Amino acid sequence: MPTTEAKRSFASASVPRHLARGALGFGSLAAAVALFPAYGPVTLALAPIGLLALRGCPMCWTMGLIETISRGRLRRECTGGTCELKR
Repeated sequence: MPTTEAKRSFASASVPRHLARGALGFGSLAAAVALFPAYGPVTLALAPIGLLALRGCPMCWTMGLIETISRGRLRRECTGGTCELKR
């Protein structure tokens, strides 16, 4: 069972996996817009795929990238009513 912190996280299991999700997401969104003049509204079906890969929005993906990179390097410890970031 994942912890509460892991449930709220946008991070992926690894940086390459996160970058692959970003390539799929941004690529799908770009293709949906770029191919629209040539193939019409049917290309807009790529947009939900892109948003799903990005977990909702490009900013969510960016936050997840930062979390993925920092995972294992920094952690928050709360003791005695105060919280600190520790290596």
